[in-house]
Amino acid sequence: MDVIALVGPSGTGKSHRALQVAREHNADAIIDDGILIKGGHIIAGESAKTEKSKIMAVRRAIFVLPGHAEEVREAIQKVQPHRILIIGTSENMVHKIAKALKLPAIQLIVRIEDIASRSELAQAQFHRLKEGKHIIPVPTIELKPHFSGYLVDPLQSLFKKSRVRRRKLGEKSIVRPVFSYYGKLIIDDLVVRKIVEKIVQAREFVKNVKRVTVQHLFKGDEDKGLKISCEVVLNYGNHIPTLVQQTQAKVREAVEYTTGMVVDSININVRALYVDTNH
Repeated sequence: MDVIALVGPSGTGKSHRALQVAREHNADAIIDDGILIKGGHIIAGESAKTEKSKIMAVRRAIFVLPGHAEEVREAIQKVQPHRILIIGTSENMVHKIAKALKLPAIQLIVRIEDIASRSELAQAQFHRLKEGKHIIPVPTIELKPHFSGYLVDPLQSLFKKSRVRRRKLGEKSIVRPVFSYYGKLIIDDLVVRKIVEKIVQAREFVKNVKRVTVQHLFKGDEDKGLKISCEVVLNYGNHIPTLVQQTQAKVREAVEYTTGMVVDSININVRALYVDTNH
């Protein structure tokens, strides 16, 4: 089984071009926003676009919600696709999805800006930002059981209506998720710092935590995730490498689960050891 990916910022038309990319690269299955698509059908998973908040949508899309990854992994084993196309907003995200689904390493990454013109990207962003419309690369009739109350129309409604309506192989559909009605969500770095402080300080071997910093990593326009750093004082008598690795895992899980943001790295600097002289 081979794995390829299509990446680009949110709202730039990745799902609109997913079928085109899949055909050009002989991919017979697509992972898009939490669902496994094959042959124009939703095989497994639940779309992030059915979630009621942006945070939950992100968590759904990267397969961190309980049981979600397991369901899709089992379906992949059952249908045995030749090549899977993963759609994501960044390289970090698609690699995270591949890891969550226990897929082979991604062999090729296609960037949306390399296959779409500036005017096409601008048009896609207009429909996303101004109208809250999202595209899913499956026929409208396939979505009805999954999007009761959310379905808008087949893709043709974004563009000029043709005089002759035809059902085409690989039809795409438009949905307007609930979370698109509520405006923009901004999570301040202070929130992330407080989560890190709470998780690290709760570890029984940590005496003190300070100097928590949060940095947003970008490669061009691509959001690579958060770089988190902190300093700690540990109680003496424990195996430091093991404790630090466990704490890094706990912090990553808490930040990604709570905020839906992707964590690139967590650096923990052990500044000192605390020795209790009363024992």
